Amino acid sequence: MESYLNSNEIIKNSLKSMKLPEKVRVFDTTLRDGEQTPGVSLMPDQKMDIAKNLSEIGVDAIEAGFPVSSEGEQESIKNITSLGLDAEICGLARAVKKDIDVAIDCGVDSIHTFIATSPLHREYKLKMSKEKIIDIAVESIEYIKEHGVIVEFSAEDATRTELDYLKEVYKKAVEAGADRINVPDTVGVMVPNSMSYLIKELKNDIKVPISVHCHNDFGIAVSNSVAAVEAGAEQVHCTVNGLGERAGNASLEETVMTLNMVYGINTNVTTKMLTKLSKLVSHYTGIKTQPNKAIVGENSFAHESGIHAHGVLANALTYEPIDPEIVGNRRRIVLGKHSGAHAIKSKLSEIGVEVGEIVSEEQFCEIVERVKAIGDKGKIVTDADVMAIAEDITKRTLKSERIVDLEQFAVITGNHVLPTASVALKVKDKIYKTSELGVGPVDAALKAIQAAVGENIRLNEYNISAISGGTDAIAEVTVRLENQEKEVIAKATGDDVVKASVEAVIDGINKLMG
Repeated sequence: MESYLNSNEIIKNSLKSMKLPEKVRVFDTTLRDGEQTPGVSLMPDQKMDIAKNLSEIGVDAIEAGFPVSSEGEQESIKNITSLGLDAEICGLARAVKKDIDVAIDCGVDSIHTFIATSPLHREYKLKMSKEKIIDIAVESIEYIKEHGVIVEFSAEDATRTELDYLKEVYKKAVEAGADRINVPDTVGVMVPNSMSYLIKELKNDIKVPISVHCHNDFGIAVSNSVAAVEAGAEQVHCTVNGLGERAGNASLEETVMTLNMVYGINTNVTTKMLTKLSKLVSHYTGIKTQPNKAIVGENSFAHESGIHAHGVLANALTYEPIDPEIVGNRRRIVLGKHSGAHAIKSKLSEIGVEVGEIVSEEQFCEIVERVKAIGDKGKIVTDADVMAIAEDITKRTLKSERIVDLEQFAVITGNHVLPTASVALKVKDKIYKTSELGVGPVDAALKAIQAAVGENIRLNEYNISAISGGTDAIAEVTVRLENQEKEVIAKATGDDVVKASVEAVIDGINKLMG
């Protein structure tokens, strides 16, 4: 992918001496290593949906799971292999005949088989000699090849294995028929220079494609993966959002975009789908993506600082490395104590309040001070806050006509009753009535509202906090909603949590539809 980044003089000169590949394969292991994230357990239909999206986005291989681990895992993998996806579907198997047979029975295109090789694993886990480990690896690879299945072989804990022995293991694996070899940095101990050195050493002896599987224990899994590609690796293992055991794995979105935009190396990944895929996986796993997560985080292209916001409004590349649309993300100007006049003026214009027409310059200066004052209290400054401040200062009603209004709502709940909510909404002068069930009264009410509105609106975030104490505490509900065009934050307060939740969502829907 051509990028202004890889035409940057410093970057360009630093890459001159490297013999970089034109394309790198992406092997996604979200459904296997990603699901091994503590607390994550995906249902078969969720795994199928993720697999469909992974194939649609263009990953070359999907590690669908570890078949022998459970009957449910086998069912999930069989469901995925039956979809006829474009991506290669892979199953993980120890170098054990039973594991391999179960994987083959699932109908996978390839088997990722492994056995540990490091001194620690040889002595404490396997209690095997070097020779025995090689024999088992060779027998397993030959057995898989007899069944006409692609083999990717991993020497588990490769990066803590003696180099000469590691080379011997991989050479024997290739001689036995391995189609690819994979280098797992099982506990994430590599640094980029050492990873580059290791791959170059292996490339001297190994003539099949080399893959890397980098863990993030020291926070450099992506850097190590990229260093491996610099040294000649043809494939990288990744997970969506960097999920995985302990500190996780190399992030799919970060690895792909670094290769694409900095190195100019192509992958088959359709990058515009990265943010959508990230949100899907976050939703199914229940693991919220950190706001400052590179590429797909909600703050990746958000700007509050006055200097930064001013620069971005003039030319986005002043404070952004890429256009957020390339990865399906959005640019946001966030208001707070660091915001400058340009950002606040832009936000006012966005909500239909023009400085010099509706608001005088003097009034605008007062709005700026009030916005900063809210930020100084540690609060999020929403569009509703800006509108309320402008109305208070100008003594005018500035709100645009509401598209959706709540006529009435009722909630039924109890220890032997499924929470049910009924709502009546006025949408563009027409009344819509719906009832929905939910896991709780708030969930039921929000589902009923979405059903009545009939728009493709997604609730990305729901937070509640107490403003006052006691059983009659005032609660503040904050919601983050999005549709195909934009994302908004809305909030409401009250002593009735369900009512405040409903009001916040309806306010947000009006912002989206306005």
